Amino acid sequence: MKSLFFRLYLWGMSLLASFRPIKEKNIVVLNGSGRSGSNGYLFYKYIKANHPDYDVTLVEPWPSSHLSWEAWKKIGAAKYVITTHQPFKARPAQINIQFWHGVPLKRMGFMAHNTRYRANKRNQKLWHKNADMVTSSSDLYETLMSACMAIEGKKYQKLGFPRIDYIDQPAISKEKLLEDLFKTKDEQAKIGIYMPTFRYELEDPSVMEMIKQGNFFAFLGFDPYELNDALKDNHQYLIVKLHPYEMRMFDNFNSQFSNVAFLNNDYLFENNLDLYELLGDTDFLITDFSSIYFDYLYLDKPIIFITNYLKQYEKVRGLLLSPYEDITPGPCVNSQKELLQVLRHPDDKQYQNQRFYWRELIDEVEDIDSCEPIFDYMTKNF
Repeated sequence: MKSLFFRLYLWGMSLLASFRPIKEKNIVVLNGSGRSGSNGYLFYKYIKANHPDYDVTLVEPWPSSHLSWEAWKKIGAAKYVITTHQPFKARPAQINIQFWHGVPLKRMGFMAHNTRYRANKRNQKLWHKNADMVTSSSDLYETLMSACMAIEGKKYQKLGFPRIDYIDQPAISKEKLLEDLFKTKDEQAKIGIYMPTFRYELEDPSVMEMIKQGNFFAFLGFDPYELNDALKDNHQYLIVKLHPYEMRMFDNFNSQFSNVAFLNNDYLFENNLDLYELLGDTDFLITDFSSIYFDYLYLDKPIIFITNYLKQYEKVRGLLLSPYEDITPGPCVNSQKELLQVLRHPDDKQYQNQRFYWRELIDEVEDIDSCEPIFDYMTKNF
């Protein structure tokens, strides 16, 4: 019922906002990705810096029932509406450019085990009705997205994703990131980042309770002191970037350990940064089933995969590609003991060829940068 009321709210506000005339050089970015690799936010920054003759507005968080009337007026008057999640238009005459928010590894929409057919059919109609262009990076990406969301092939344009333009161009130095998050200086420092997926979907209260108590890996027998000592011995510093839902439930968000730091959205917002503007400073990634690993391939740096809940996740939601060990170009670890062993030698080159193989599969875009080609295409073809 709440979802129905919210859809009615969006419809009503769109109707009111659509009475304003469309302005040819107005762009609105509806950002539903926060600052964790947001194509929308980074494209907004690019347009602000490189096309000042366009009036671009960032609306976040989206969707929201708490937007001001001023925001709705901007939405209604925009010729181009940029979205990172479900396609949206306030009126048919607008052009929707759909970025999405990651190369899918997890099943979603029609392919997921934990979704409903009626909701998937409604989403399919919205994609058909509202999405005018869907940016893409490869045939593989298009195949995965269409399997899940039933997107027509004619909507795709292989222009890449704005977030990739920023992944190897850190906005601040590694030294400053170390100082800001760990309050230290270390010329030998190796910074890693841990980014797990949305583990609430496991539907396992025991996992959520472990995370709430500070066990962010949800390892059985987790020992944060042993982990911190191992990181210190290796001159390694671990940034923990949890899913927003997990960040909200975390009892103590301030780390008491010298070599572990939690990165929350406050730091990113206060510094007008997206997470991808920091990834170039990192030396390795730890993740589980998050699609961030596809993007991290552009850095050609070590990736470690946590698999302690792999079977459970495959059963509850499912993965689009398998077997997992064959699609992940890095060591898979199932416990803290195995993780600490891998951390001693994270620069092992045996996975470099696999990283290159998967990057070639997910990236067929000829241009090095994507922001300008996307801007050029949308302003000249619609």
